[in-house]
Amino acid sequence: MAYSKFHPDDLILRDLLARDRTVLANERTLLAYIRTAVGILFTGGTLIKFYHDILHFVILGAVLIFLSFVVAVLGGVRFFQVRGRLETIERIPEPHEMIQRQEKGALENV
Repeated sequence: MAYSKFHPDDLILRDLLARDRTVLANERTLLAYIRTAVGILFTGGTLIKFYHDILHFVILGAVLIFLSFVVAVLGGVRFFQVRGRLETIERIPEPHEMIQRQEKGALENV
């Protein structure tokens, strides 16, 4: 049976896979925040560079540059909040710990 490799006191395989998907989704979300912040930053810089003689565009560019830093910080804060909540669910065993459990389970079945 596929589940015989897992210790019964631990989360079941479905739960572990769901947790892994959530961790990866959290990382993807952080990257999306960073991508958005970089896009806003370059837009603000471009406005300032090409329209430096028009005051409204310079102000808009400065606001966008400031906004890009706000978005980046917000993304980082959210990433660490979610990561902290995920770590409280259950510590994921290291690969060598999982191998030791599997070997121990195999020896018990013999």
